[in-house]
This record gives sequence, structure tokens and C-alpha cells, in this order.
Amino acid sequence: MRFAIAGGTGMTGRHVEAVARERGHDVVLLSRGTGVDLVSGAGLHGALDGVATVIDVSNITTPKPEVSVSFFAGATTNLLSAERAAGVAHHLALTIVNAEAAPDGYYAGKLAQERLIEQGDVPWTIQRTTQFHEYAGMMYHRTHAGAHVTPTGRVQPVSLREVAVRLVDLAEGGPAGRATDLGGPREESLADLVRRYAHAIGHHGVLPVVDMPGTLGRAFRSGALLPGPGALRGTQTFTEWLAALPDA
Repeated sequence: MRFAIAGGTGMTGRHVEAVARERGHDVVLLSRGTGVDLVSGAGLHGALDGVATVIDVSNITTPKPEVSVSFFAGATTNLLSAERAAGVAHHLALTIVNAEAAPDGYYAGKLAQERLIEQGDVPWTIQRTTQFHEYAGMMYHRTHAGAHVTPTGRVQPVSLREVAVRLVDLAEGGPAGRATDLGGPREESLADLVRRYAHAIGHHGVLPVVDMPGTLGRAFRSGALLPGPGALRGTQTFTEWLAALPDA
């Protein structure tokens, strides 16, 4: 089958591409690096010819809701339009478990993305997952007042490789609507994960513990972003992921 991966040169997209190619699929990468601007739509014309499924793992890093909504709404609108024109039969998007529990900041864009997909006329699947193991590193490298800190929260991180396998599984099948949520194997403390990540890459200084502000911080602390009892569970633990890091 021929798949197009929106955001295919990014962190998640590289894993999805690898799994798809391992299974013998033809892969088209949609990113600025391959001449496609998802937000403006430039380069999309003709890029989806012969594509059976578009797997959207495109992303932007921002805490600002207006920036997140602009990106995800723009990219989704352009993808769905191009898919209709090319006769693509399946739009598959990656979003976040219980995103409605923190409908502000970055998550506002993911919720806008979901609404557009659900209201569109291209058959679709939405796969929600918990935060990836890499989230600990993202939190460590996001400094506060010039210093590294460790935020509080309850998380259940999942392997990006396992997310990619799940996405390709879904792409090989037909549109499924809301797919079963996918989370990691067990609940963890975000503060503990950030400290362990920092130690693994050679940071031995003090890491002050802070509460993230706003709805997102409250959702993390309350456990509202954890998967429910019916969710699928990955198998790779954070400890196993950390041990495999090149700098660990």
C-alpha cells in the first residue's frame, strides 16, 4: 500500500516511516523538508496521487493556543481538501488521550484537529495516545527562568516505536473512527522521570520541582491525562527506554 506521512521527517514520523517500510509499504513524506507546507498547502497538489491512507503525525511545539489551533486547523483543512481531490480513502491522525481535560495551550490545537476530522467527509481514524517517553527530555530542556526544573504530574508514557506500530496497523486496516486509546505499561511520576533523564545525560545539579500552571498543570497533577481501564498498553517501560539512550 502507499501511505503519506504528514510530518514524516519529524520525531514521530521517522518511526512511522521505518515501520511502514519494514512491512513493504510505499511511503510519501509530507514536510517542509520534502517541499510540502501543510499550513499553506504548498506542494500538496499531486503529492497524494495513489495514496491509500494519510497518516498525520505533524506537530508544532508551542504553549500558545492561538498558534496551536492555527497550525493544526490549517494543516488538517489542507490535508482533507487534498485527500478529497486525490481520492484518498483514509485519514489517520495521532492525538492525545483525554485532551479535553486540558483544552488550552497546545491541546486546544489537537482538539480543533479532531473536530475538523470528525466533521469532514474523508473516512477517518483518530488514535489517541499518552505522552511519549521522550516527553521527559522535552520537559528537562524547557527551562524556567534560565534554569532546568522538573514539573509535577502523573503520566503513563509510551514507546514511540509502539505508537508507530499501532499507527501502521490502523493504516493497513479501514477507517475505524475513534480507535482504542494507547498508553504506556504503567503510571509514573513526571518529576521522577525528568530527574532520571537529567541524570542519564550527565546533569547532576539541583532540579527544583515546580507545578505547571493552568489547566494542563492541573490535569497532569490530577491524573486526568492517564488512560482509562479499557486502553491498550504498550510494553516498553521508561527504564528500558532510558537504558537505550545513546548518551545514557
